[in-house]
Amino acid sequence: MSLKLAELQIAIPKTFDAGKIADQIQQQGAISQSNAQAASEKQLEKNRETVIKSSETSETSSQDEEKERMEHERQNREKKEQELKETKHPFKGNFVDFSG
Repeated sequence: MSLKLAELQIAIPKTFDAGKIADQIQQQGAISQSNAQAASEKQLEKNRETVIKSSETSETSSQDEEKERMEHERQNREKKEQELKETKHPFKGNFVDFSG
């Protein structure tokens, strides 16, 4: 396979161009992998912060729920006591039997 001088003048610059293109493609793969890794790390950090914030929120909400439950129980107890005081028994204290 003998190449003539005119063919070499065309073939050599094309080889350099092909080499540059191959190098760019290889670097593009590494760059896209690096970008994907950075995005993944950023998402992971965001998820960690979300978990921390939600656990803090859940702690305060569970404390609030506990307070509400205690207050509700206290109100129910007071209401029952008030009802017991106000409720009249159907026959206790209404009629005194001295015949007996």
